[in-house]
Amino acid sequence: MSLSLTEQLDSFVRKHNDRQLLILPVATFLIAVLIIAFTLATTGAPVKLGMEFKGGTMVSLTTETPADSLKEKYSTYPLTDVRQTGSRTVMQFGPMSGEEQLSLTEDVTNTYENVEIRQIGPVYGKDLQKQAIKAVIFSFLGMAIVVFIIFRTFVPSAAVVLSAFCDIMIAAAFMNVAGIELSLGTVAALLMLIGYSVDSDILLTTRVLKRRGEVEENITNAMGTGITMTTTTLAALIVMYFVTTYSYLIIPSFSQINLLSNISIVLIFGLLADIMNTWLTNVSILRWYVQKEGARRRRA
Repeated sequence: MSLSLTEQLDSFVRKHNDRQLLILPVATFLIAVLIIAFTLATTGAPVKLGMEFKGGTMVSLTTETPADSLKEKYSTYPLTDVRQTGSRTVMQFGPMSGEEQLSLTEDVTNTYENVEIRQIGPVYGKDLQKQAIKAVIFSFLGMAIVVFIIFRTFVPSAAVVLSAFCDIMIAAAFMNVAGIELSLGTVAALLMLIGYSVDSDILLTTRVLKRRGEVEENITNAMGTGITMTTTTLAALIVMYFVTTYSYLIIPSFSQINLLSNISIVLIFGLLADIMNTWLTNVSILRWYVQKEGARRRRA
């Protein structure tokens, strides 16, 4: 699989010039920016916030009552979501008063079996939100500093940082389209995505700048290693996604593991974006840079 993809991608890169290679990544990035801007304008956040960051109550219980009936029954409460996860039903509520919280707790515990209730206060949610934002910003800044120290050249270093930034933006836009909320799990996925992105970009940049030989051959060699790494990771993530999301269809006693399911699907889409941004965006920038530097040295 990786060999075939490498050959097709390598052929595509060789047949198109640097401007042509940028068309798809730039178009995808602009669409991602529009999606994030729309979400920001409508919700006040670039990605829809999960319960961890805005506070609320999650109720997990065992019942055969349809989701629509539960929505109607608890419509007087700030109900935001009802979903089936294997043999259990999960209801998610926004922040509510103490009286509403007590009334809801009494209702579900007296009506249903195997009830589990999880609460997060809005103040604690705001604190977690600030910590998550700081974690992403500091991780990104730390990555940028390390990259600039390694290469000590602006354009190649900026290309690595740009590729990672585009991966994060596209992954965030996908979360908005797919209805995946920003939770502690998806924040971890975005942080991991920064690492995956930098890994492949540094591989490419090192091969092109620090190895002798033709630029196209160095790109091809880096592509063979990088695509193999990425597709191996993708294969593992795809398996994890299906096991954590759909295993209950085969074994009814199993339930969905939403945390791992969300982490895996965000990483899958982020890595697909990374393939595009590394082997189209970064390749086009590096080819242009090497040709420009070669021309400058010949003039000197």
